[in-house]
Amino acid sequence: MKIFPLTLIPNDTRIDFMRIRWVAMTVAAILFVAAVGAIGYKGFNYALDFTGGTVVEVRFQKLADVELVREQLAKAGYEGAQVQRFGSGSDLLVRLQPRDSQTSSDANNRTAQEVQAAISTPDNQATLLRTEFVGPQVGKELAMNGLYAAIFVVVGFLIYIGFRFELKFAIVASLTTMFDVLVVAGYFALSGREFDLTVLAGLLSVMGFSINDTIVVFDRVRENFRSLRVDPLEVFNRSINQTLSRTIITSLVFFLSVLALYLYGGGSLQGLALTQMIGAVIGTLSSIFIACPLLTIGFLKVTKQDLLPKAKDVEALARRP
Repeated sequence: MKIFPLTLIPNDTRIDFMRIRWVAMTVAAILFVAAVGAIGYKGFNYALDFTGGTVVEVRFQKLADVELVREQLAKAGYEGAQVQRFGSGSDLLVRLQPRDSQTSSDANNRTAQEVQAAISTPDNQATLLRTEFVGPQVGKELAMNGLYAAIFVVVGFLIYIGFRFELKFAIVASLTTMFDVLVVAGYFALSGREFDLTVLAGLLSVMGFSINDTIVVFDRVRENFRSLRVDPLEVFNRSINQTLSRTIITSLVFFLSVLALYLYGGGSLQGLALTQMIGAVIGTLSSIFIACPLLTIGFLKVTKQDLLPKAKDVEALARRP
């Protein structure tokens, strides 16, 4: 039995991506400047994970409805409270900012009592298990750890791609990945949506998704440079077209999976899902319209001699059709 491969786009497409490379890079530069400006000027709307706040653990008599608890807290004046399950289905962890911004023991206990009263219903009473105040210092440590993780990932990309392909490829892949992350982060800064740990995790996963797409295209670029004797722009065009179907299918499947998480995963996972959805779109576009065009300008310009085995350049070039 022959199984036909799934293709959304024919493998023999001849789209001239290099013809619009300057337009694509101009649009990318505008998006980059806008994202950096939004982050620098407006900043992020940090959630309790970073700013600190009161943590309240409660136990219900029966299974608790997380969305209903969020609505009840919002009606009580605690907008943006984070609610998640822990332990059994009747145990909930609530994190919120005290309305009076007081951090004393009395204020903390008063907040916990207000939360307990707000989320209890006649047929499902809540029992207070624990309450404490988490200071912003913990949030600063989390933010720094996230920054260190991003730097570690980028350095790892540079080392791996530098050995696996070529240094110019490594630099371009890292630049493209950082562009994707900054654009997604810029959206959160511009929109004012809460920036919490799930969003930070989503940004790190966007880096992995973006670099994967870019490496697939670069691998085909390297092979075509070694096997074809055509103009470099034609090599880039053929490489993008040959991997286009795979790129679109991978991104579409990933996007649909995360869309389901966004729709049905609950409020606590919406930040993660939204980050990954935006990252999937931006990462796909950047691997098609930005990565290869960057390899045609300045010191990043790639030639056949860069990619052939150095000790066999002359012999290999002579044998190529």
